[in-house]
Amino acid sequence: MASRGCTTAIILALLAALIALVVWLAPDIRARLNPMESARETVERELESIFHPTPTIRPSPATIVREVRGLSRLETVVYTVEKVITAESGQGALAFLFGDKLLLVAHGQVIAGVDLEKLGEDDVKVTDDDRVVLVLPPAEIFVVRLDSEKTFVYDRETGLFGLKPDLESAARQAAEQEILRAALADGILETADRNARSFLEGFIRSFGFQGVVFIQATPVPPPSIQPVTVVPLTPTP
Repeated sequence: MASRGCTTAIILALLAALIALVVWLAPDIRARLNPMESARETVERELESIFHPTPTIRPSPATIVREVRGLSRLETVVYTVEKVITAESGQGALAFLFGDKLLLVAHGQVIAGVDLEKLGEDDVKVTDDDRVVLVLPPAEIFVVRLDSEKTFVYDRETGLFGLKPDLESAARQAAEQEILRAALADGILETADRNARSFLEGFIRSFGFQGVVFIQATPVPPPSIQPVTVVPLTPTP
């Protein structure tokens, strides 16, 4: 009896599987048996898409400007560098009395990007081929700063009457200038511009546009680098 019941269960399982297979293959079988009907349905769908297309909604230039300006100051690159600066005062024959000399290890950052708040409504156009033409504000330096936790006086030699309280401050200012100089020489503004274009192209394409054409606005003059009175050693990027 047990064997007969097991056989019955197997037969029922096979029948269920066969029925499921027939149901799954039914559309394909029907299309093969009646190819004209399948072709007619395909043509009807194509005609429907031609004469009654689904409307595509694209943001207006004003909307694009508002969305892009919402990104505000877009920081696209951070340049980190370490510099070694030596600052000295009162050196010479009487340095043991009035001299002051220190060695500063400076760790700092320069942050650059594009200020998208400068974007105006006339800076964005939408072409007939569904592309956006954007006049991109030039890349600029946003921040030059020292990391106080990683910047320290490595060594200091002070004469008997030579302590200069403002010598370390002067060395820190010189370090910021040296870090900025290194970042500009390394092409930080070019990198910031390139990264901004890459980000904005993806951002604008997400609205459904086919592409973005960038027009470079008048570049911003790089920040001036003030002369310093301290003597920098060979920098260590």
